[in-house]
Amino acid sequence: MGARGEAKAATRERILRSVLDLSEEKMTIEITLDEVASRAGTSVQTVLRHFGTREGLLDAAVARASAEVAEERRAPAGDPGAALRAIVAHYERRGDFVLRMLSQEHDPRIAAVVGPGKLLHRAWVEEVFAPQLAARSGADRDALADLLVVATDVYAWKLLRRDRGLDPDTTRARMLALVSAILAAG
Repeated sequence: MGARGEAKAATRERILRSVLDLSEEKMTIEITLDEVASRAGTSVQTVLRHFGTREGLLDAAVARASAEVAEERRAPAGDPGAALRAIVAHYERRGDFVLRMLSQEHDPRIAAVVGPGKLLHRAWVEEVFAPQLAARSGADRDALADLLVVATDVYAWKLLRRDRGLDPDTTRARMLALVSAILAAG
């Protein structure tokens, strides 16, 4: 890639990073193209040249955030300790933002982001607990997956971390104890 291509890619990256950073400060529906352009050090016209529309920009930001979330939550299958280390670290980074989004899921625009996030969490549970789930079939497997989804959900983290005021290590240990009890009960 030549200097011009590198500059274009760097501008695109600054724009995406700007919208992602803004989404951690305020609701996505409140973010304006002017704010994104200003934060990225460019113009609204440049933002539109890269992404076409505000919706195109937000779609690209959601795709980028989804990839980042998948990487943050990566853990080896069958290792509950590693899974809980990954998910609690992820919640430490993004949990408060996710909770703000969930509190407004009655808005169809927010629901369009939150819904896939819920599916992503279940898929993560099915991936990292695949060996434990494989030992079950049918309704038993579904019930185990449901319990693991609840035990590793952002609301479980919120109850321990925000409502009880526990530190991250204690929060992780308590969530791991819950997961271990669920797995042992089967």
